[in-house]
Amino acid sequence: MPPTTSVARRAIAAFGLIALLPAVSVAQNNGSGPAQQGAAKSDPGTKKVLGLADIGRWSRIANAELSSDGKWMAYVQTPNEGDGTLHLLELDGSKTFTVPVGSAPELSEDGKFVGYYVSPPERAGRGGRGAAGGGRGGRGGAGAATAPGAPARKFELRELATGASWDVPTAQSFKFSKDSRWIAVRTNKADPAAKHSGADLVLRELASGIVQNIGNVNLYDFDRTGHLFAYTVDAAEGTGNGIYVVDLATNQSRVLSSAPAIYDQLAWADSSNGLAVLQGDTLKGKVQRVNALLVWRDASRADAPVVYDPRKDASFPSGFVLSEFAAPRWSRDGSRLIVGIKEQEDARPKSDEPQANVDVWHWKDDEVQSVQMVRIAQERRATLPAVFELSNDKLVRVGDSAMSVVTPTADPRWAIGRIDTTYRGEVAWGGSHGDYYRVNTATGERTLIDTKLMRTMGSSPNGRWFLYLKNGQVIAYDLEANKHVAIGGGINWVDVTDDHPYEKPIYGVAGWSKDGKYVLLNHRFDLYAVPLDGGKPVNLTAGVGDAQQIQFRLVRLDRASAGGRGGRGGFGFAAQQEDDPGVDLTKPLLLSAYGEWTKKSGYYTVSMGGKPAPLIYDDEDIGQAVKAKNADRVVFTRQDFAEAPDYWATTTSFASPKKVTDADPIIGEYRWGKRMLVDYTNSKGVKLQGILTLPANYEPGKKYPTLVYFYERLSNTLHQFPMPVFDDRPHFAEYASDGYVVFEPDIAYETGKPGSSALDCVTSGVKKVIELGYADPAHIGIQGHSWGGYETSFILTHSHMFAAVVTGAPPTDLISFYDETYPGSGTLQQGIVEVGQVRMGGNPWDDKQEFEDQSAVFNVRNITAPFLILQGTADNAVDWHQGLELYGAARRWGKKVIFLSYPGEPHHLAKKENQKDFQQRMKQFFDHYLKGAPEPKWMADGVPQTRKGGPVE
Repeated sequence: MPPTTSVARRAIAAFGLIALLPAVSVAQNNGSGPAQQGAAKSDPGTKKVLGLADIGRWSRIANAELSSDGKWMAYVQTPNEGDGTLHLLELDGSKTFTVPVGSAPELSEDGKFVGYYVSPPERAGRGGRGAAGGGRGGRGGAGAATAPGAPARKFELRELATGASWDVPTAQSFKFSKDSRWIAVRTNKADPAAKHSGADLVLRELASGIVQNIGNVNLYDFDRTGHLFAYTVDAAEGTGNGIYVVDLATNQSRVLSSAPAIYDQLAWADSSNGLAVLQGDTLKGKVQRVNALLVWRDASRADAPVVYDPRKDASFPSGFVLSEFAAPRWSRDGSRLIVGIKEQEDARPKSDEPQANVDVWHWKDDEVQSVQMVRIAQERRATLPAVFELSNDKLVRVGDSAMSVVTPTADPRWAIGRIDTTYRGEVAWGGSHGDYYRVNTATGERTLIDTKLMRTMGSSPNGRWFLYLKNGQVIAYDLEANKHVAIGGGINWVDVTDDHPYEKPIYGVAGWSKDGKYVLLNHRFDLYAVPLDGGKPVNLTAGVGDAQQIQFRLVRLDRASAGGRGGRGGFGFAAQQEDDPGVDLTKPLLLSAYGEWTKKSGYYTVSMGGKPAPLIYDDEDIGQAVKAKNADRVVFTRQDFAEAPDYWATTTSFASPKKVTDADPIIGEYRWGKRMLVDYTNSKGVKLQGILTLPANYEPGKKYPTLVYFYERLSNTLHQFPMPVFDDRPHFAEYASDGYVVFEPDIAYETGKPGSSALDCVTSGVKKVIELGYADPAHIGIQGHSWGGYETSFILTHSHMFAAVVTGAPPTDLISFYDETYPGSGTLQQGIVEVGQVRMGGNPWDDKQEFEDQSAVFNVRNITAPFLILQGTADNAVDWHQGLELYGAARRWGKKVIFLSYPGEPHHLAKKENQKDFQQRMKQFFDHYLKGAPEPKWMADGVPQTRKGGPVE
């Protein structure tokens, strides 16, 4: 589940195994089916009523990038239907460039050039968020290949000062040098079916335009300065295979190593001219490639490489290989290389006899078979961590099957290892327990840090401290001294607003101080500098957050994120934290701000010892700010119910922001509603809020048909723009445009009573809206999807308040749901039911009556309202049979139920034609029961299989 867009807001639910919002895919309109239905209605006024036929016109902005000098901004504007357009905008001038079907822009470090892809029009608009992307080379990577038979995209380079452009057909990836003097563009393979991976690469000097063509290149990358360019060759029959380096100052190319072998995983050091690569081949009868590690301490010189061949090392683990599935990674000081090792396997003998196809589900399996099926590709590439020490050319194994995850710290001497064997099989959600160790990377020695930890927060930028939560106490572990320090001055840092029955996390780590003395911890509203020696915390926001119920969070404009969170990573070595100088507490800090009850948002500044002062703080959703690397230029988004999330340009003072994009100027053509907050309490006296959207041309005193939509807590989305998209949920702007009131109430949960909690909070909120005179009590509908679908189904069976109900992808029987799998991950649903989103706090054997009480299927005889069920047969979160159970039970007892089952569709409808179909049917369903519109034939009589596929009638 993605978080809300405000910079100050927490995600609505951790991890979100049952998702709230789907990824919005953008596809070509095929011009057939229900797209022609639901045309915009005429309106007595001068503006149109928003309808399904209008949705294709709306667009969103993505892939925004700011040049390092702050002079240029690049972004892609993509409509719901049709091709996206790349825009290049001079922020302080008049120059603009538009590139139809352009995508994935990247600006050179000096801001003078931009590179991007241009796709064939027939392929455009199918890539979802930001259209075609990826493939920039990365750390020597070749990127993703174009699918065989697909029209090839081209690469285009544009000089921003002149507008002059240069292109490369069939481009697969590109990368600028760090000094902005060169660009490398790799094409797709001429023969996609060829066994070798090499393809043509074009190396261009940006100032002169001189181009050099290099053949059969697989991997490539510039060094940290941009003075050296390395690439590997992978040619047919291995001819010329090797690793080469080009001195870009002299344009001289040298062969570093050449052999009829495979050269893989090219890796430059971050702090030197060090270069590493794997060289190997697959032996007959074996599965895994046998590799050697080649290392040049200074690739600018003609020195022979250090060669580590595991076959010549008696201490190397027997039966293992050095694996290409783990890219060698340099330590920050360049003294070590982190590599992966993998157990060798014998190739299976080929047989012409038919082989049995059986999955053996065993009670001793660490992971159930369904999880193994989902992770099979990952498991086949899984490696164990090891460290190659350059000072003595020695390889040290630091992980094994028990400790398969090891996370480097900034200090190359130490890493953090995790062993979870004792706790495998525990019912958990959103995290699992593990024992953590300090690992000496020079010797492999392990020192226990603590046992049974679930909430760890990573290591400090200097590599000295490791932070974790134990028994509600934040502990800082000193890796150098092997010492534990309880920090926080007795303050409770645990997030008391988290209502799941698991071990609750802290509010979060905002960062670490530059002087190494403090860790910056979030409290519910305020930000603290907490001494790592156990001293008294300093409230950096002077208690203003708590006093005014404003959530302050540190913003690092010099970094993509605040850092300090670390984490477990995946197999082998987890990703190490990027270099972080820490937060200079002697300088003013930038804070995001979010009003808990006002829903205002924006930015404040504060200096240590002072009080926060607002820079921009308004009744709207102020989005994440992005700063130019080398200039006082900031762009950010702002949005409201009637204002699309466009970009605004300003400085770090946020003074006089200027709007620089206009995603949806067409909003003025349509009738549009307005939003307000409604305060109410549930039956337990818990203070809650809901969002009330009033219809366009609202008349005070008039009662309106009302649609209720909810999902845990949504009041923090008050100022989010309701982008019309093809989807499987109601569009609030569309319903408000057509004369509906829309209400989104918050829910507070009680463990063991998720359905009852939703029933209480939703009906309490609706009663308040009725009391305020907005809703027509006889014409109220309700819709929810996924977890909201569970709650909607429960409310359907326990309340007579609603005249029409639509429930999407709903868990309806918690007893059967408990032992089903989450198809997307393969995990059993036990964790999400007991301690996760469902919050039952127990199991069906000990609490059978409670599970039945909280399940819709056991209460279907109470249903009085007509209802629709939506579900795809390939739902990857909630098994399709959950919807079928509700349909079957309701049908058995003669209830008015229609099950809209979409073959092959996942948890959220993915095909545009199905999204349109459902949106139309849902609107017709609500219009009939809430507004008295004529009943369509499909609602009255159904659709026999013999008539399936026709227009909606």
